[in-house]
Amino acid sequence: MSTTYLWNPPAPASLPVRGTDARLPINRLFFVGRNYHAHAIEMGRPVDKATAHLFYFTKSPGTLVESGACVAYPPGTQDFQHEMELVVALGAPGFGVAVEDAAKLIYGYACGLDMTRRDLQLAAREQGRPWDLGKDVEQSSVVSEIVPAAGQVLSQGALEMRVNGATRQRSDIARLIWNVAEIIADLSRFYHLQPGDLIFTGTPEGVGPVVAGDRIEGSIENVGSIALTIGAAE
Repeated sequence: MSTTYLWNPPAPASLPVRGTDARLPINRLFFVGRNYHAHAIEMGRPVDKATAHLFYFTKSPGTLVESGACVAYPPGTQDFQHEMELVVALGAPGFGVAVEDAAKLIYGYACGLDMTRRDLQLAAREQGRPWDLGKDVEQSSVVSEIVPAAGQVLSQGALEMRVNGATRQRSDIARLIWNVAEIIADLSRFYHLQPGDLIFTGTPEGVGPVVAGDRIEGSIENVGSIALTIGAAE
């Protein structure tokens, strides 16, 4: 028996996959916080891996937009900032996965931008409140095409991001505090990971504000490139 909805449900979120006409359906968006030492320091929260633990936040799949889009400057903020990241796309389920088995869950990789209402995020952080207004922002999860790399754990690769041609972020994924396999294994302790889950692995130093009219361009070695234009506020 067919189901009758009160209105049409939204189309599933998906991303293009390099080398194929098929699209990767998106399940959930996970984000790792403070996973590069220099960024943790610039955010005023240094990380000691010996005593610290990975932490995460999530965004709605509805925040997803493809590379090349133009997104409106969001409401409620005076400090909209960029964060360039390596994104891991999962292609197999896993729960309680060992680090040495984490590669089995990997489908591929992409470049990502975690766009953030920084003023709202920091205000919430200082008050001990959730980050949702700062992070779960409409059209704030920007992702490039997925590059298939089944079972491969990327351990190095230059990362760079520019605003209007001027370099803002430059690092290497070799500088991740927790690497890709460690992130997948740890996250699988708390969630039954599924195909289509995306993991944004953290951003390096150099995050900063953008304004209407700015053009963001970035790349990760052996992964690809990403672009975003900031439109006028609605």
